[in-house]
Amino acid sequence: MKKKLIKPTVKEDLAITKAARSDPDSRPLTEKEWKRIKPTLVRGRGRPPGSGSKEQITLRIDKETLNFYRSKGEGWQTFINLVLGELKRESKSIKTIERRLNQGKLMYA
Repeated sequence: MKKKLIKPTVKEDLAITKAARSDPDSRPLTEKEWKRIKPTLVRGRGRPPGSGSKEQITLRIDKETLNFYRSKGEGWQTFINLVLGELKRESKSIKTIERRLNQGKLMYA
C-alpha cells in the first residue's frame, strides 16, 4: 500500500520553523545556502534516469550467446550495445555477414 504524505498546515509549519530557528544546533538553511547545496545533492535509490536515446525492446538470443555476454559481468547489456554499434559503423562487416547468411554459408546453430 502506498503511504500518503501528510503535509503540515501553515500554522504547524510556522511552529516547526520557529522551533528549528530557536535551536542553535539545528539552524535551517538560507536560500543562498540551498542554492549552493542543491547542485551537489546525490540522487537517491531507484532506477537512474535514462539517456533518452535508447529504446527498450524484447530480443530472443540463444542461451549460449547470452551466457557469453553475461559472463562479462556488470554492464553486459551495454557491452552488447557497443558491439552492435561497432558492427553498424563497420558496415562492410555487416554486408559480409548478410551476404554469407543469404548464400547459406552462415548457418544458424
